[in-house]
Amino acid sequence: MADKQNLWHEFKKGLWQDIPPFRLVLGTCPTLAVTNSVINGVAMGLATLFVLLTSNITVSLLRKIVPGQVRIAAYVVIIALYVTVADMFLAAMFPPISKALGPYVPLIVVNCIILGRAEAFAQKNPLMPSIMDALGMGIGFTMSLAVMGVIRELFGFGSIMDIKLLGDWFEPWIVMILPGGAFIVFGFLVALVNYLSRKKAETICH
Repeated sequence: MADKQNLWHEFKKGLWQDIPPFRLVLGTCPTLAVTNSVINGVAMGLATLFVLLTSNITVSLLRKIVPGQVRIAAYVVIIALYVTVADMFLAAMFPPISKALGPYVPLIVVNCIILGRAEAFAQKNPLMPSIMDALGMGIGFTMSLAVMGVIRELFGFGSIMDIKLLGDWFEPWIVMILPGGAFIVFGFLVALVNYLSRKKAETICH
């Protein structure tokens, strides 16, 4: 029972308590760059989830084998392998999405979330906790990008995934599909998450 509770804790922390973009402020480059549409945000999130999960599994399994002096270099090689797989898969199966994401899929190699979880968690913990940690962080990251994408696409185009939700009366906010809009939405969501977390903490204290 205690093991199940611990595994659940490792999973759920990435969904709110340590949600990467809004609480840890990690992975902000793709969060800002590719969320001008929902589909791009979700695709980027899933690619990151795949790399995070597979690299956490590999690092956890090899943690007693890889010498400490070269562990960071080894982790980068492992991560680069899985990023290459994700990049080639998107290019082969979903060319338009791959083209839209551009260089940001290869840049997962230097995403602080991936290397951070490998160094801070996977190399210190057994396989199952490492899997749950990766799933929680990856799903939390994907949800964050999806929320960003929903807000920016809705106000930038008046639609979500080509489904028009706002009528002809709506004048699209061009800023929302530009870098400036990404920073505005990101700042708003960071403030909202911090506010809700603070209110929740105050409620628990009382």
